Amino acid sequence: MANSYWFRSVLLISLCLLLTLGCASSKPSRYYILSPMLKVEKGVEGKASGQGLAIGVGPIEFPEYLNRSEIVTRTGSNEIEFTDFDYWASSLRENFGRVLTENLSILLPTETLVLLPRPRLVPVTYQIAMEVIRFDGALGGDVTLIARWAVFKTKDKELVLVRKSSVTEPVKTKGYEALVAAQSRAVEHLSREIAETIKTLPQ
Repeated sequence: MANSYWFRSVLLISLCLLLTLGCASSKPSRYYILSPMLKVEKGVEGKASGQGLAIGVGPIEFPEYLNRSEIVTRTGSNEIEFTDFDYWASSLRENFGRVLTENLSILLPTETLVLLPRPRLVPVTYQIAMEVIRFDGALGGDVTLIARWAVFKTKDKELVLVRKSSVTEPVKTKGYEALVAAQSRAVEHLSREIAETIKTLPQ
């Protein structure tokens, strides 16, 4: 009886030690966000065109596989992987929308640029709706952003144009920080495409 009690005690202590060592050696979680482009003089980027426009950005739709906190990487043509320790600090869809809006506010000279949907404090001239088809990449490889976007006149809901953009950005080093940096550059590239189109629209 005493030997059985001693054996159970030793086993319990050993299990506790293994659990403690396992917790101590696990990797810490890391959190990331997309970053907007560096600010420049609006007179350089935007010039005079688009000065009188009020722009609304949204809604922006994301594929279901990206609607999660884990960062997604591409490991093959038809295979993706969810990280165990590297996460988005907030909703990727919301972060993407805010960075896109901030980039457009830098690239376009208008002071009226809002992220939709939300209560409109001011009327907008044009609305940009978007469907993100793919937004992922491979560690040490490339990031790919594919998005279909449309511009509407908000006054009469008239469809002005539809575009599909495909952006590829190299991941400079093999790590999640470099992956997210490349994703930020991809959003900047898309922002520039949209801004150049907006500048051609009648005010």
